[in-house]
Amino acid sequence: MYPLKFKKHLVEKVWGGRKFEEILNIPLAADIQYGESWEVSSHKNGMSYVENGKFSGQSFQELLEKYKGELVGEKVYNKYGDKFPLLIKYLDINDKLSVQVHPDDEYALRVEGEFGKSETWYVIDASPDATLIMGTKEDVNKENFLDKFKEGKFEEIFNVVSVKKGDFIDVKPGIVHASLTGSILICETQQNSDTTYRIYDFDRLVDGALRPLHLEKAVEVIDFNAVPAVSALEERKTEELEGCKKSKLVKNNYFGIEELNIKGSYRDDISSEFKVYSVIEGKGKMLCNGAEYSIGMGDTYFIPANLEIELSGELMILKSY
Repeated sequence: MYPLKFKKHLVEKVWGGRKFEEILNIPLAADIQYGESWEVSSHKNGMSYVENGKFSGQSFQELLEKYKGELVGEKVYNKYGDKFPLLIKYLDINDKLSVQVHPDDEYALRVEGEFGKSETWYVIDASPDATLIMGTKEDVNKENFLDKFKEGKFEEIFNVVSVKKGDFIDVKPGIVHASLTGSILICETQQNSDTTYRIYDFDRLVDGALRPLHLEKAVEVIDFNAVPAVSALEERKTEELEGCKKSKLVKNNYFGIEELNIKGSYRDDISSEFKVYSVIEGKGKMLCNGAEYSIGMGDTYFIPANLEIELSGELMILKSY
């Protein structure tokens, strides 16, 4: 086993832009607005394929079915089998992201036949006027939501927050969310699911038609009591390690995420389970089993279980596991 780099699965979106190329050094086809880059995925809608080393050309799903716990860790494999639990993306939201909500596992497995969608957003870059819809206002409930919506009283429904570079948001299932003003570049760690219920799309036309809404399902899964927390970079508690300042961003039933601010050389803990490195700033090197890898902003590496990794340079990395 060795650190795996996957070919990026780029997705054109009506709300997308060109920041993958401008900021993350991801080459893009001309004149296309890209909204998503699927970095690590075994989902049928955006399968990852290895682009480095002896496994080059093989799909992530092929590797998982062949190598099982050797790839992801025995504990993870015993729990999830041949269905990888996470999906890692970059999002370039250059226009309004539709107002949407994701179901939890219970509802999604019963209604859609796949996992629910707990996700997190780490803000890599944001314009000064960037605002998001996150959750609903205190007096909004299941009974009055549709009435307010039909009357177009959106300012009475949705909670609006300002965000900036370095902010981290835990978007639990049931939290209504969208982008409202400005532009924002995000690293997203989520459950392996592609189920989204669209509530409002700002009356936008795509190929001459409005995109479909999913109001009935949305109302069933919205958590009207949820209060999303935005964690600012300067507020986070850090653990001082040799060559690295580490912050724990989230740990829930589905995944954990740590922010690694590396200056110098840092030897990461050997884990019996997989981890994913998303490089969101800087450049440097990664050493594993005597091999050296140059890494920089926009790179994503899947680290199989039980590998020893040394990172060096000036790097900001999100480690998902």
